[in-house]
Amino acid sequence: MKRVFLIGYMGSGKTTIGKLVAEKLGYGFVDMDAHIEEKYFNTISNIFAELGEEQFRLMEQRCLHEVSEFEDVIISTGGGAPCFFDNMEYMKSQGLTIYLKLTAAELTERLEASQANKRPLIAGRSGEELKKFIADGLAKREAFYLQAAYALSGGIDETVNEICALISRQ
Repeated sequence: MKRVFLIGYMGSGKTTIGKLVAEKLGYGFVDMDAHIEEKYFNTISNIFAELGEEQFRLMEQRCLHEVSEFEDVIISTGGGAPCFFDNMEYMKSQGLTIYLKLTAAELTERLEASQANKRPLIAGRSGEELKKFIADGLAKREAFYLQAAYALSGGIDETVNEICALISRQ
């Protein structure tokens, strides 16, 4: 039985890479944000707007514990999930934790190219304002992220292959 938690800042590729690894290994895949939206019949943006971040983090923690019961699964966590409560310690006790490590500049480039306005924490930000917000957020979160068993940086294909190799050695 294997369970892998992909962690990292928004835009680091957790969902994209997670789906590719799961497909390659024949594992299940869970995107925590999508799981929360399905469970609570609401979008992450609406949950933040209507209930606030604190309530969202409690919902996120409950869902993390639920999906940690699954076996042979790749779990893409929300970017903030490792930073609240005992979530990082819990994930480490439940499976393999992998930090997808990108620089603030790389994350800014990816998020500006994607539909970043759908992400509640960065809605309305762009350019240098977005880059500063990401750099500040990364500085606050990286101590949690670096507690992962592995930190990987690189292109998508390279990272997928590295993760598959790590899983096969477990």
